[in-house]
Amino acid sequence: MLFSIVTPSYNSGHFLEETLKSILEQRNDGVEVELIVVDGGSTDNSHAILDRYAGELQHLIVEKDKGPANAINKGLALASGDIVAWLNADDLYYPGALRRVQSTLAAQSDLVLCFGRCPIVDKQGVEIRRFITRFKESFFPVSSRFTLQCINYISQPAMFFRREALQQAGLLQEDMVAAWDYEFILRLHRLGRSGVIPGGPVAAFRWHESSISGQQFTIQFQEELEAAVADAGRFSLQAVIHQGVRWGIIAAYRLMASRRNASSGRRSS
Repeated sequence: MLFSIVTPSYNSGHFLEETLKSILEQRNDGVEVELIVVDGGSTDNSHAILDRYAGELQHLIVEKDKGPANAINKGLALASGDIVAWLNADDLYYPGALRRVQSTLAAQSDLVLCFGRCPIVDKQGVEIRRFITRFKESFFPVSSRFTLQCINYISQPAMFFRREALQQAGLLQEDMVAAWDYEFILRLHRLGRSGVIPGGPVAAFRWHESSISGQQFTIQFQEELEAAVADAGRFSLQAVIHQGVRWGIIAAYRLMASRRNASSGRRSS
């Protein structure tokens, strides 16, 4: 199996090299990886990093884009692998991750996509927000299209899908601000079954205040609700449950933001 991994990047030089290494080191397990990097015209040190790794990249696009979803779509259009995923330039894979994905999809040929555990880490790579991760993982044993319409518990960095499914589902919705991954997952789920990758963490999602989930979480969860309504129906039980879950999550995020602001105020005083 050949993996096509797309990494969109824009001024992510602080994390980019660690991300690239985490992808390339998967080859040490004998996994074939096609690495596609799409840089939106970074003005930091990203270009110097990409120059150093140029020999390891199968495709490199450096040009202005219309946003992250547009950059990812450029990479997805080039993907030739059997299994496809994207990993943002501030996230990372754990050792052996792709080998486990390969085993999961090989053992269950009817799976359209698979996903695994994905801790949230800070800028230094230290795990944070463990209760959010555990909450998401609690849905893994009952994962289905119904539960996914009720709540988005799949962490995108730890999600992988077959290229045939991508070709049928189509590319990401570029008119969305933050929830294009969830809307895409719902479309994939119309094509077949998803499965959980057994074992430990597959990838890590890096949270920081400049990340999309740090800046746009209110819009993100509104878009997720709209995607769930479009998929399940406006008056469906799933839409009602999703609405309630949305308000609970937004309240939790606002509380965390308030605590961060209070903590920053104490440090600066």
